Amino acid sequence: MANTTLPQQVTGDVRAYQPSDRIRRLVWKIAIATLLLMAVGSATRVMNAGLACPDWPLCYGQLVPSQQMNLQVFLEWFHRLDAALIGLSAIALTVLSWWHRQSLPRWLPWASTFALGLIVFQGVLGGLTVTELLRFDIVTAHLGTALLFFCTLLAIGFALLPYQGTRAAGKLTWVSLSAAILVYLQSLLGGLVASSWALHQCFGASQLCAVMNSHIVGVIPATLSTVVVVVVAWRTPALHPQLRQLANVAAGLLVLQVLLGVATFRLHLQVEPLTVAHQAVGAALLGTLVAFTVLAWRDGLKPA
Repeated sequence: MANTTLPQQVTGDVRAYQPSDRIRRLVWKIAIATLLLMAVGSATRVMNAGLACPDWPLCYGQLVPSQQMNLQVFLEWFHRLDAALIGLSAIALTVLSWWHRQSLPRWLPWASTFALGLIVFQGVLGGLTVTELLRFDIVTAHLGTALLFFCTLLAIGFALLPYQGTRAAGKLTWVSLSAAILVYLQSLLGGLVASSWALHQCFGASQLCAVMNSHIVGVIPATLSTVVVVVVAWRTPALHPQLRQLANVAAGLLVLQVLLGVATFRLHLQVEPLTVAHQAVGAALLGTLVAFTVLAWRDGLKPA
């Protein structure tokens, strides 16, 4: 028995240290840190802490502003710290991808380089956010780039995931891709509403109501397209269990997001945790649809 089990154990140990596995684990960690970064960024905005550190990239000219530290300064400082760690991790991801490129899919080094380019651009936008005093278009672009970076990480991670499809997804790839695009655009509209304080101005003086109403109307196509993905997934008997699980997650996140959106609107953004949760759940829904799209696309590929 020892002779038969030892090769299997050795094979498992070798498999655990394959470059693709190491890179995939690194990608998951960066993705989680990015989701946390967006949540902290949302909390920074709703707590009016976007300019709590008046300079950039330091905070009051220090790496750790201990004397000026309060809740607002901590949120802005921690936001920058998390962003810096993600930037270093993105560099490590790119270096590892190119270093082990001979044993990795050809697209991976280029995808990692693209992700690194996004995080560099994100850093530039982060600096402009402070120096331009929270200009609404820069803040919205800052969120949009963060979401695109998050989606890129998830696409890489799920493309590297061991997966053998059942070839039952059919047109679900394009349906879920359309839903992901609509949710992304809706997230940008939400970011524009938040960065321009459109909800407050619309309630107070009937200004920027067009921005607010666009976000409300945008709920319809984003919601319907996600519902289509979920329903078609449920009605496809041979669908891979992982795709079915992602469809269930998307359904739960959609219901939660709609409830959070209604509560946020009704309470006029007066409950900060609701606003932060609304953006975080929206990002999670977008990520789930991206993951579904990648696996649905892989489902249609012929076995290697």
